Amino acid sequence: MAINSRTELPGDRLNSRALNLHNMPKKPVASISKQQTPLDLLRTLYEGAIAGAAAGVVVEAVLYPIDTIKTRLQAVRGGGQIILKGLYSGLAGNLAGVLPASAIFVGVYEPTKRKLLESFPENLSALAHLTAGAIGGAVSSIVRVPTEVVKQRMQTGQFASAPDAVRLIVAKEGFRGLYAGYGSFLLRDLPFDAIQFCLYEQLRMGYKLAAKRDLKDPENAMIGAFAGAITGAITIPLDVIKTRLMIQGSTKQYEGILHCVSSIVKEEGASTLFKGIGARVLWIGIGGSIFFGVLEKVIVATRPEIVLLQHFFICL
Repeated sequence: MAINSRTELPGDRLNSRALNLHNMPKKPVASISKQQTPLDLLRTLYEGAIAGAAAGVVVEAVLYPIDTIKTRLQAVRGGGQIILKGLYSGLAGNLAGVLPASAIFVGVYEPTKRKLLESFPENLSALAHLTAGAIGGAVSSIVRVPTEVVKQRMQTGQFASAPDAVRLIVAKEGFRGLYAGYGSFLLRDLPFDAIQFCLYEQLRMGYKLAAKRDLKDPENAMIGAFAGAITGAITIPLDVIKTRLMIQGSTKQYEGILHCVSSIVKEEGASTLFKGIGARVLWIGIGGSIFFGVLEKVIVATRPEIVLLQHFFICL
C-alpha cells in the first residue's frame, strides 16, 4: 500500500503524544505525593510515639550527668562552686516523665508535619517543619514541664526522690508549683523544637539530594548532632531563665521572665545568661546525634508491625 504525505503511522501518533506530554506545563512535585488517609495518620502517630519514646529515654539515660552539671552551673549565683556528687539525682523520675513526653512530641510532630507538607507549597517545607516542631513542643509541654521542674529541683539537691518532690511541691506551692516557669519553658522550647527539627529535616533533604541516595545511620546522627548543637547554643539565655524560674520554689525570688532577666543582668552581669553553654552544647549535640539516630532506626523497625496493623483494620 502506498503511503502518501497525509497517512499517519502508529509510531507518529505515539511521538505526537509524547511531544504533547513533554510540552505540557509541569506541576511542582509535592514533598508527599498522595493524600494521607486517617489510617495513614494513625500509623505515622504510632511510629512517631514509639520512636520518640525510645529516643528520648536513651538520650536522658546516657547523658543525664552532663545535664545535671549544666543545671547546677546555671543555678549557682556569683562565683559559687558546683557540687559534682549525685550527678544521677532524679534520673528515675525523669525517665518516667521523658518517656510519655517524647512519645507525645514525636507522635504529634510526625503526622502534623505530613499534613502541613501536603498543604504547603514545596518551597515552604521549612515553614511546615518549623510549625510542626512548635506544635509538638506545645502539646508535649503538659508532661514535660512537671517532669523538668521535679528533675531540676532534684539536680540542685532540694529533694531526695521524685515522689517526695511532687508531694512537697504540691503541699507548699499547690498544683501550680509543678508548672513553675511554664511561660519560660515555652519561650525556650517552642523556638528550640521548631529550629532543631527544621534544621535537621532541611539538612537531611539537602544532603539526600546532593548524595542522590538515602542517608545512612551515621549521617543521620551527624546531622542531628549539628542541628542540636547549633540550636542549643542559640537558646542558652532562655535556658538559664527557665532554670532560675523552675528551681526558685516558694522563695519567689523572681516575679516573672522580665524580672528574672533584669535581676540577673543587674546583680550578676549579662554573661550569667550564658552560663552552662559548654555543657548544654555538648549535651544537646551528642543528644541530637543519639536522638535522631535512634528515631530513624526505630521508625524503620516499627514499619512491618504497622503494615500488619493496617491489614488488620482493612480486613475489619
